[in-house]
Amino acid sequence: MGNNLTPPFMMTIGCFALIHPFSPLDRQLRQIADWGFHFADVTDNGDGATLGTEFGFSAVASLDANPHDIRRQFEAHGLGISSWCAHANLLDPSAPWRFGTPQILKAIKAAALIGVKHVITTEGEPSTSFGHALTDEEKIFSIREKLFEPLRLAEDLGVKLLLEPHGPVTDNIALVERVLDACDSPALGLNLDTGNLWLGGGDPVAFVQKFASRIEHVHWKDMPEEMIAVRGTKFGCGMATIPLGEGVVGIAEIVNALKTAGFKGHTTLEIAGEAAVLASRDFLINHLS
Repeated sequence: MGNNLTPPFMMTIGCFALIHPFSPLDRQLRQIADWGFHFADVTDNGDGATLGTEFGFSAVASLDANPHDIRRQFEAHGLGISSWCAHANLLDPSAPWRFGTPQILKAIKAAALIGVKHVITTEGEPSTSFGHALTDEEKIFSIREKLFEPLRLAEDLGVKLLLEPHGPVTDNIALVERVLDACDSPALGLNLDTGNLWLGGGDPVAFVQKFASRIEHVHWKDMPEEMIAVRGTKFGCGMATIPLGEGVVGIAEIVNALKTAGFKGHTTLEIAGEAAVLASRDFLINHLS
């Protein structure tokens, strides 16, 4: 059921691979397959080795591993890889301990080697006084500078780098347009994250209407009513805790906007809890039929 395509709205429904805390990637993938999905993303990843992965309580995939081993791990559970996540910090100063340009470059190379077409990144919310003090113009320059080499590489390797709403720039439609114009790369597209965009104060339906031709992936999240109080002040959350359609984001309207725009491609549920995941999949299938 998870990879059913519903003409004329050709959309796959996959699951993100961080559904069980303190569990290895293999357990995440086995659960996703047992739920009947056929796609998942490479979710948590980083340079080198991690103690948690070695001792079986972390799902981190290494950017320095043979990516074909990761592909085979997914395939062993009957799963395809829908995207490779490379969510970065693009507004704070570069530092060895910050996920940034070097990690995005590795993710693009890994994705290209195993035929994954999309690497998803974002700017994130800054955590330093330097990042918080940036003007809008400086934020856009910082993103452009840190994505310059990744976009060159992505274009050469036939990979699309998708920018996701998850920060003070990407949650703002006008600023997203400025970033797209500034980067001016055919390798740059967008990943619509419904919950993140709403939480940061953006309008997901307006985002679809504005950028329909650039949206190539969707992350599905709904937000509970109590999040209204922090809307516009909080940028992004890792996962939703309620099923799609039970919150205040307006998921049905977003689905309709994507259908109207003729969206075709992979989508991913970023939702915690078995009941919420399965109810969300059913919600999407019902609204696509």
